[in-house]
Amino acid sequence: MDNSAATDGIDAFKGAFRRHAAGVAVVTSLAPDGHPVGFTATSLASLEAVPPLATFNMAQISSSWPAITVGNRVAIHMLGPRSRQLAERMAGDHDIRFVGDHWQPDDAGLPLLDGATAIAIGRIVDVHLVQNNAVVVVEIDHGFMGEEDDALIYHERTYKRPHAIED
Repeated sequence: MDNSAATDGIDAFKGAFRRHAAGVAVVTSLAPDGHPVGFTATSLASLEAVPPLATFNMAQISSSWPAITVGNRVAIHMLGPRSRQLAERMAGDHDIRFVGDHWQPDDAGLPLLDGATAIAIGRIVDVHLVQNNAVVVVEIDHGFMGEEDDALIYHERTYKRPHAIED
C-alpha cells in the first residue's frame, strides 16, 4: 500500500467512508404535530433477529429529529434502483419531501412510500446520543414486501446499482 498520500484523521475518515458502499433506505415517521417526516439513511443495519431489531444513525440537526423519540413509530423503506428518485427526494429539501402522490398514510397516519422493495414498521425502543448524532434502535413488528429489484447503494457520493463481480 502506498502511504505517501496519508491524510489527517478527518480526511482519512471521509475518504474511507466515501469508498465504503452502503445500502440505501428511507426512514419515515410523524412529527409531534402530526405532519410526515422522513430522510434517506445509509446506516441501516440489522441488530438482532429475535426480537427483530434494526438500527440507523442520524444527525440531531435533521428536520426529522423531533420525531425520533422512544415509543414513536417509524417505517423503514429499503430501496432499489427503480426507487432511486425516492432516495434523492428524501435527501433533498425537507419542505417538499411529501409533496406529491408518491406516498400514502397507513391506518395510523404513518407515511408509507410507493416503490420500496420492502418496508419494515416498528417502534423506537432506544436512542443513544453520540456527539451531535444518534444511534436509533427500532423493534420491528410487521412489514411488507414490495417488488423485487437489484440493490441500490450509496458510493462515492452517488446512488448506484452495484456492478456484478466476475470470478
